[in-house]
Amino acid sequence: MLSEDPEMGPKLRDADVPQRFEFEDLDLVMNIRAKRAGEQANLHWEWTDEVDWEPRVQMKMSSEVANKYFQGKENIPLAIARRRIKTGGDIKASLALIPITKPVYPLYRAMLGEHYPHLVV
Repeated sequence: MLSEDPEMGPKLRDADVPQRFEFEDLDLVMNIRAKRAGEQANLHWEWTDEVDWEPRVQMKMSSEVANKYFQGKENIPLAIARRRIKTGGDIKASLALIPITKPVYPLYRAMLGEHYPHLVV
């Protein structure tokens, strides 16, 4: 959704902030970077740490917190302060992305409502 959205995708690509998300309870990691020459999408995602780039921002959280985050139901600065989200790297850059990604909240909630209603908070 983020990469393909005509407003969010290009803004995230241009921000060029490689990120690493770790979902502790699922033993799952996701690395994201801006597209490179020849790639179609605005963002490139890898569900592994075997990537050829270094994340500028690292965030570690449970899948429950991540689900709330993408629905706009988790206050990110407060979650960081309360250690529900553990961060590393350039946190200022990460916080600067929040206004860009806000439009994903209703899209994500709609997708959950249609396919995964038990995850809506």
